[in-house]
Amino acid sequence: MASDSDEDYDDLDFENASDAEDDIDEDILGALEEDLAAAAAAEGTEAEEDTDTDTSDGGSDDDDADEDDVHPHKDLERVLTQTLQEAALPSKPPSPANQSPTVLDAHPQQENRPPSPAQLRKTRILSGIRWPRSFTVEAICAIPHPCATHALASSLCMTHLITGSDDGYIRDYDTFAAVNGKVFLTAPQRQHCGVIEGIMKAGQIRCWWENITAPQNTDNTVAERPLYPVYSLAMHSDALWCLAGSDQGHITLFTVRHDPGRPCYTFSGHRGPVSALALQHDEKGFFSAGWDGEAIHWDLNTGNSVRKFTAHGAQLAAIAVRPLNANPIPSQWGTIQPGSEFTVPMRGPRDDHSSAHESGGQHSNGHVPKQEDDAKSDTSYDPLFDEPDADGDGDGAKYNPSGNGSGHHSHSGGQNLGRGAIAPKGAPPILDPTTYTTFSPDLLMTAHIDGQIILWDRRVQTPGKGVGRLWMSEKTPPWCMSACWSADGSQIYVGRRNGTVEIYDVRQTGRAASGTPKIWKTLRNPLSSGVVSCVVAFPDGRHLACASTDNIRLWNVAEAGEPDANGKMKSGVQFKIIPGHHGGFVSQMLVDPAARFLVSASSNRGWHGDYTKTVFVHEIKHLW
Repeated sequence: MASDSDEDYDDLDFENASDAEDDIDEDILGALEEDLAAAAAAEGTEAEEDTDTDTSDGGSDDDDADEDDVHPHKDLERVLTQTLQEAALPSKPPSPANQSPTVLDAHPQQENRPPSPAQLRKTRILSGIRWPRSFTVEAICAIPHPCATHALASSLCMTHLITGSDDGYIRDYDTFAAVNGKVFLTAPQRQHCGVIEGIMKAGQIRCWWENITAPQNTDNTVAERPLYPVYSLAMHSDALWCLAGSDQGHITLFTVRHDPGRPCYTFSGHRGPVSALALQHDEKGFFSAGWDGEAIHWDLNTGNSVRKFTAHGAQLAAIAVRPLNANPIPSQWGTIQPGSEFTVPMRGPRDDHSSAHESGGQHSNGHVPKQEDDAKSDTSYDPLFDEPDADGDGDGAKYNPSGNGSGHHSHSGGQNLGRGAIAPKGAPPILDPTTYTTFSPDLLMTAHIDGQIILWDRRVQTPGKGVGRLWMSEKTPPWCMSACWSADGSQIYVGRRNGTVEIYDVRQTGRAASGTPKIWKTLRNPLSSGVVSCVVAFPDGRHLACASTDNIRLWNVAEAGEPDANGKMKSGVQFKIIPGHHGGFVSQMLVDPAARFLVSASSNRGWHGDYTKTVFVHEIKHLW
C-alpha cells in the first residue's frame, strides 16, 4: 500500500511542479517519513497496550487494534500531502473555504471574523502616535463662503471636510488636495477673507448639495422642497453618510462618499434649531441638542428616538459623549482610563471643615491631586490676567480648584463648597458623591446657554435619576456657547462669557471631602479678548484651543497655572496665538485624531454678534 501511495503522490503533486521544486532533497523527505512513521508506531503500541488492558469488550480487541494501525498511516499521508502541496504551490492566506470541516467545527466563524475595512483604517490611523511636548499652529488655507458657517464635520482621516452654512448648502472639500495643491487665493478672495499678507492656499471643493428633507411621497412626482440653514453637522468616520441639523428642528441623513447629497431619511423631533450633534462610539446612533431645551437619543437602524433628556428648558449649546479610549493616555497625573474613578471608594462630606485642611493632602481616592487646597490657589493669582472685579475682589486669587468661589465653606448639594449660583427652576440637583458613584463611565454631557453643565447616565431611563449638574460659582456669568471633553475623557472644558475656560476634573481631584467633578483650574484670557465662543481639545490630552472674538489661543492645560521647578508660579503669557481668525465669533473648531490639522469656522450660530465668512485650515506642527 505504501508503493501505491507513493505513486499517487507523484501523480498528484509532482506533475505540475516547477524546475526548482524538482530539486527537493530526498533525504529530508525520507527523514520526515521516518519520524512520522516512528511516531505512528509509538501511538500504535500505546493503543495495543490500552487494548490488552481493557477487558470490557474482549471480542473487538483485534478490530480496534487494526483500526489503530490504519489511522496513523492516514495521518502520515495527509501530512505528507499538505507538505508537498505547500512546497509546490505559492503561499496563500488561510480562508474558511479551504479548511477541513473539523477545523471549522473546532473554531466557529464568529470568533475568527476579520475586522471591517473601516475598523482597519481607524486602527491604522490611531495606532503608533507619539505626542510631542508642544505644538505650533499656522493657517495655511482659507475657504471663502458667501455667508456665515454654522457647523463643521470631517471624516476620521480628514479626507472629507463638510461645512454647513446659513444659505442652506452643505459643501464637501478635499483637505489634502487643498493643503498640498498649488491653487492660491485670488485678489478678490483675499479681500473677502481678510487675508492681506502672506501666501494662503485656496480650498478644493468636491461637491455641494442642498439641505432639504427626504422625499415623503411614494410616487414618482418631484415636489419642490425649501432650503434650510444648517446649524449642526456630524459625519461617519469613513465618510459614508452625514447628518445635518436645520433651524426647523429636523435632522436629515445624506450620503457623502457614494452619490453625494442624496437625502435618505429625516429625523423629526425638535421644536427649534438643532444646535449640536454627537455620534455614538459604534456609530449606530447619535444624540441631538436643540434650542427647545431637549436632547434626544436616536437609533440609526430604526430611525426612531430612543430617549429624551429634558432638564430645565434652557437652550442647549453643546452635547458630547465621553471618550472611551482603548489606549489610555499617560500623563503627569498617571495613566488615565475612563471609568477608573468609579472603582475607588469615595466618601461624602465631612462634618468638620478643618479636617479637610488637616488631612495634608490625603484624599478618599488614595492619591494626591495636583491642586487641591485654598492656599495654593491663592498663590496662583497672576496680575497680568487675573484682574480684580468691580467690588475689589480678585476672582483669580479666590477661585480655586475645589470650587470655592468666595473662600467660605458650606454644605451645598452634599459637598463642602462656597457660594454657588442659584439653581434654575427645574434643573437637576448638584452631583453628590453617592449619586456620582452609581454613574456609568459612558457619560453624556450637555451644556446649556444659561451656563449649566449637566452629566447624564445613559443607562438610567427613569426621569430625574442618573442626572446631575456640575457646581457653578455665583460669580460665573450665565452664558455658555461651547463645552467639550478632553481627549482622554478625564476633564471637561467650558467656555464662559467672562473670557475664561473652566476645567472640571471628573476624576475627583478636588477637595478631600468630595467625590464628584470639581473645578480643577481656570484659564483666563486677557480682558480685551472678549467672550469665549468655542473650545476644542487636542488629542494629546494636554492642549486646548480657545477661540475668542479677537484670536484663537492654544493653552497647555497641564502646565498653565502650575509652579516651575523652583516652586514659583509662572508669570506672563502662558498661551500661544493661532494666527488666521480675527474679529467675530468662532462657531466651531475641529482637530483630527492625529493632530495634523485644525479647522475653524466663524458664525454667531443664530445668536447676536459679528462673524466672518471664512473657514481656515491650520497646519499643526509638532515640537519635540
